[in-house]
Amino acid sequence: MSRKKIPEFAILGHPNEGKSSVVSTLSEDDTVRISPYPGETVVCKTYPVVIDGVEIIRFTDTPGFQSPRKTLEWFAHYKGPQDGILKAFIDTNKNNDLFQDECELLAPLEKGAGIIYVADASRPVRKVDIWEMEILRLTGLPRMAIINFKSQTHDFTIEWKNEFRKHFNAIRIFNAHNATYSERLELLESLKHIDQEWQAALDLVIQAFKKDWDRRNTLTAEAILNLVSKVICHRVSGTYGNDAEKNDIRDKLETEYLKNITVMEKKTHQEIRKLFKHNIFNVDLPEESILKNSISDKSTWQLLGLNKKQIVGAAAAIGGSAGGLIDIAAAGHSFGLFALMGSALLGGSAFFGSNKLTRTKIIGLQLGGYKMNVGPTQNIQIIYLFIDRALIFYSHIINWAHGRRDYPDPIQNTPKGKGHKIGYSSRMTKDDIKKISLFFDTFKKNDIEKQEKLKTELIQTIKDWLDIIPKELSGSGIFKND
Repeated sequence: MSRKKIPEFAILGHPNEGKSSVVSTLSEDDTVRISPYPGETVVCKTYPVVIDGVEIIRFTDTPGFQSPRKTLEWFAHYKGPQDGILKAFIDTNKNNDLFQDECELLAPLEKGAGIIYVADASRPVRKVDIWEMEILRLTGLPRMAIINFKSQTHDFTIEWKNEFRKHFNAIRIFNAHNATYSERLELLESLKHIDQEWQAALDLVIQAFKKDWDRRNTLTAEAILNLVSKVICHRVSGTYGNDAEKNDIRDKLETEYLKNITVMEKKTHQEIRKLFKHNIFNVDLPEESILKNSISDKSTWQLLGLNKKQIVGAAAAIGGSAGGLIDIAAAGHSFGLFALMGSALLGGSAFFGSNKLTRTKIIGLQLGGYKMNVGPTQNIQIIYLFIDRALIFYSHIINWAHGRRDYPDPIQNTPKGKGHKIGYSSRMTKDDIKKISLFFDTFKKNDIEKQEKLKTELIQTIKDWLDIIPKELSGSGIFKND
């Protein structure tokens, strides 16, 4: 492989071993066709990785070996120069139906692609596998073996590793169904050391991946804070003619308010989804995920956001009171939809004594009748709820490998005791909570200058959380792979 060429790796192996899943995950491309039936891939297809409009690496999906024993016999009888064996095989057999698949899958290697061989370690090594490995060894090309798992029922990893050591320069366990971002980088690091000529090109690829991930996290943080800002300001209005219509219009506006902020959240989550290249294949979130619950659901308020002590601290941080932040006296009206939650609105604590989420105002109209406004929100807790839900959605998305076509079983969260919170915001520092409290206060005071300054700081705060979430996924309790 020339340094001047874009690094390319052909993914090879026996039919139905997970090659297409590996290609999809490595290239972050959910358009890769993945089928449970062997032989679906009949021609090579290359999937480029493009960052900032520049192709930096490509992965080629290949058909599975169909005639490995006959192919190995041909290779064993070849008498020409070592570096010409692939071209000779293809030129000799391109019109031979027996070797149609072999000619197709070996073509990228003849053009200089590196070898990544995929095997399913949930089954034992067979003779046919050894024939395939020996064919690749005889090419003389640098090569890596990947141990993939299509099932967790059996594990023949040791057997595969012992055989791989005879035929490959490097071995990695790489489950394409749940490989994380860091595992993809580790695989590239391993490829870098197989052949010295690849190091410079792959160093640039790894740097580009890291830079692009950082950019995505920054854009995600901006999207989350933009969502929070819209929710804080949101208001709906309606008119009515007399007192008999008042309750009906209030119920209608409260329903509309909840619907609107739910749509805002959904749009933001879709932005995040696209940032991490989940564009085609769509899997709904697990039924047990807390994101399935409405923002008005009792358990949402119980499990996410701040606890009572932190809310009081947030109030103190801006020189106010808990009641001031929650606006327990707002207009003297109950907020219908949220009344269903009772005191659970703020984690079940009677300390807060109210189920207010928004301010309701009644304004007389000159030509008769009344105008009712619902919103903007008077409850700072809603900021933490939306941040928590966005961070949890992010954890789902980055843990959703592009190569899988189902969803892993999540671990359902349940409260572990009075006041227990599972959201990320409950672990925020006092300084972070103070910044958010001050940010909330700028909307009440319409302090645009201070608001913009705090936005910059809060984007970095949210991004800091995004940066550490991948390290916490395996033990956070919020979401785990199966």
